[in-house]
Amino acid sequence: MLELRKAFGLFANIRPVRIYDALIPASPLHADIVAGVDLVVFRELTGGAYFGEKRRGEDFASDQCIYTVIEIERIARAAFQAARAREGKVTSVDKANVLETSRLWREVVTRVHAEEYPDVRLEHALIDSTAMQIIRKPRHYDVILTENMFGDILSDEASVLGGSIGLAPSASLGAEGPGLFEPVHGSAPDIAGRDLCNPIGAILSAALLLRYGLKLLDEANAVEAAVEHVLDRGARTADLGGDIGCQAMAELIADDVLRSVSFSHHVQMHWG
Repeated sequence: MLELRKAFGLFANIRPVRIYDALIPASPLHADIVAGVDLVVFRELTGGAYFGEKRRGEDFASDQCIYTVIEIERIARAAFQAARAREGKVTSVDKANVLETSRLWREVVTRVHAEEYPDVRLEHALIDSTAMQIIRKPRHYDVILTENMFGDILSDEASVLGGSIGLAPSASLGAEGPGLFEPVHGSAPDIAGRDLCNPIGAILSAALLLRYGLKLLDEANAVEAAVEHVLDRGARTADLGGDIGCQAMAELIADDVLRSVSFSHHVQMHWG
């Protein structure tokens, strides 16, 4: 995965976290905390410790963490642009009280905001306090902007607010060329071939492909709406406490998409 991200220049990892009303009872947190949560994490994906020089000796190991101004600028712009289409707020997360890379991160994000996006609200936060507040007050966040390792941890943490990491999609984008769209969860080899996994993360990743990769916004909306409709009707896979298999859940969502497309086509034909 690291090689794919680097080869295609996929510097922006987008991980939306939305709590569906129908799944509020499935959240490990109280309803008054998670109701209405709708945030997105913009994680820098090709820099930091994951890609720095790695050394291992007999009695030591090191992972070099390096960030350049250009790397920080481009992910910051992506986050600010997204915020303009949402609630207009970016929380930039770092560890500027300890790390030199984080001090550079904060300086660059502050400058890009002042020079290019003064209409967007910007706040800076430390990773440790954000990890706590995303559980205590997740509705506080709109767009979270952060570096590679912090983004990996925060987005996995936030993904379980809705009850299961199996719901979480992601998109990895570069300046040009193909994107990479995948559910946040791993391959789960322990349940492979048993029809137990939740397909929603993969289906919503396909919706992100439609939205960001192909610019088919109506089609993306139709897929996302179908997921919500099926959940509203009570369908649940095992990770959400239900007994519907992966294949059956996917078919329910596909059928809902087809119904919405057929209805839309009927209305267009009727009204010309």
